Amino acid sequence: MKKTISGIFNDKDVEQLVGQMLRYGVITASIVAFVGGVIYLLHFGQAPIPNYHDFKGEGAGYTTFSGIFKGALAFNATEVIQLGVLVLIATPILRIAMSLVAFAVEKDKLYVFITLIVLCVIMTSIFGGLKV
Repeated sequence: MKKTISGIFNDKDVEQLVGQMLRYGVITASIVAFVGGVIYLLHFGQAPIPNYHDFKGEGAGYTTFSGIFKGALAFNATEVIQLGVLVLIATPILRIAMSLVAFAVEKDKLYVFITLIVLCVIMTSIFGGLKV
């Protein structure tokens, strides 16, 4: 990147902002997953060990965004843990999106194009197998 971005931010400011965003995203995801784990142990800590010999797929509560959000709002332990995983997955994607904005403001067409390709590949990978 150039020294300043539109005269407002310099390279170091953008790097610090991206670093803080990654740090806070991982911390937030860890806290959410930890809270879900505590809720899970409080509800199912004394339950007998399940039978893992037969595979049973999970329902929509674990595999769709709407199911995860509805379950997390109801404080269902497994959905809260899944929400933590979603936050963890979203953190680097937000970093790429933030870099895209920084490059666009800087008017660096090559890096905008490369970052846009990376973002499209990631989004295609994520949403390509999504159950609606």
